[in-house]
Amino acid sequence: MKQEMKQHVRGGDIFIFINRRRDQVKLLCWDKDGLAVYHKRLEKGTFELPAPATESVVTLTALQLRLILDGIQLQSIKRRPRYGLTG
Repeated sequence: MKQEMKQHVRGGDIFIFINRRRDQVKLLCWDKDGLAVYHKRLEKGTFELPAPATESVVTLTALQLRLILDGIQLQSIKRRPRYGLTG
């Protein structure tokens, strides 16, 4: 996995794979002593496929992943300004 995706599978990241028809998604993550797989197949509709920043690798937040799995378009989300520390 590290050679293909330039990421370490035991680093806590979740690897997301969406098929070409975008009606199935698999999540792969390390769970203490082995790999765990979550698979979801839609009966109707498709998953949103975010535009890749580089090659085929996209970095998502936990919220973005949840929205994609729930069928909510990321472009339709408007975030209200919040205070944040910068530095």
